[in-house]
Amino acid sequence: MNTPLAERIRPKTLEDYISQQHLVGPQGSLTKQLQSGNLPSLILWGPPGTGKTTLANIIANQSDRPFYQLSAVDSGVAAVREVINKAKQSDSLFSTKNPILFIDEIHRFSKSQQDSLLGAVEKGWVTLIGATTENPSFEVIPALLSRCQVYTLKPFTKEDLEALLHRAIEKDTSLSKKDISLSETEALLRISGGDARKLLNTLELLVTSEEKDEVNITNDMVQQKVQRNTVLYDKTGDQHYDIISAFIKSIRGSDPNAAVYWLARMIEGGEDVKFIARRLVILASEDIGNANPTALVMANNTFQAVTTIGYPEARIILSQCTIYLATSAKSNASYEAINKAQQAVRQQGDLSVPLSIRNAPTKLMKELGYGKEYQYAHNYEGNFVAHEFLPDEISGTTFYEPGRNARESKLRDYLKVLWKDKYNY
Repeated sequence: MNTPLAERIRPKTLEDYISQQHLVGPQGSLTKQLQSGNLPSLILWGPPGTGKTTLANIIANQSDRPFYQLSAVDSGVAAVREVINKAKQSDSLFSTKNPILFIDEIHRFSKSQQDSLLGAVEKGWVTLIGATTENPSFEVIPALLSRCQVYTLKPFTKEDLEALLHRAIEKDTSLSKKDISLSETEALLRISGGDARKLLNTLELLVTSEEKDEVNITNDMVQQKVQRNTVLYDKTGDQHYDIISAFIKSIRGSDPNAAVYWLARMIEGGEDVKFIARRLVILASEDIGNANPTALVMANNTFQAVTTIGYPEARIILSQCTIYLATSAKSNASYEAINKAQQAVRQQGDLSVPLSIRNAPTKLMKELGYGKEYQYAHNYEGNFVAHEFLPDEISGTTFYEPGRNARESKLRDYLKVLWKDKYNY
């Protein structure tokens, strides 16, 4: 039997679909959309092997629509247009139910390929379902993203993965012929990295490698039979998340040697250069901030440079930026400030803007006191005058606490002089 186990037992209905109850449970957002019959174009975003393709097929089956599928890996603009033309012809036969166009790994589509989808989605010739492991905010063009709902699939829990194993053993005609015991599952789950497809196909490998009808799955058996040294870095599995975590924490911890090592691991594993550079931009603001504002400039320029140049030369630029950020002074004060400010907004609601700092473009607004008593800072010595800029309810609240580093210590002293009667610096 050539069809892999993961494909043989692929669920056909939502009832057989394991996990993602926030989407497909009784109160799930997708369940309600299917029940209403008003299915929007959507993006399924989640880790590999969490059922994005399966869910797209189930949606097509349960909504009784024609289904077209493309892979972004091997489909160009011509292929997209060909499928859209077919879908338009199908749409004339199914006037109340436009066809579904499923695009796997939609993040791999270029801008021109994504542009070619816009008209069909906007005019309703197709209902687009895109699947991606990458953040759609970065990898899907804004015009297309604005026309789609984004649904996030969560990583499988241990219970989910064990349920998948038991279902495979019970329902697959090939496996059910053997007496299979799952004495231990830790090694099997660890190797799968949360990827259901990899988990099931590894299970099949273990079972078929045993000639006898009784198969007992143990951690030792898994470690002996599954060759792991062929994959040094899995861009879509646990290694992907563990190594980027180690990379970021090493830079945050000011260890350039560890940071450049984990960078090398990602480069050797073929990690997307934009993924690495994007994380450096985030870190430059979150973990360095105003302790060294040049860090953000450096990281942003790195992102632009490596996007233009690509591998192999991009490795040098990434290394330079990584070492610069790792050896920079650190501060998360800006990160903490916006967290505190957002918390205040959530707790206090929409507080009124003080009248003195409201804009007054009309006569009526001026008569109502908008902008009255506003003091223009540049009219005063030192380009500063104490004024109230916060709503009365939170006046004097300190959101920004300068970090304990040379540059922000100077900022603290400066703010102390300016705001000695209002803020506690």
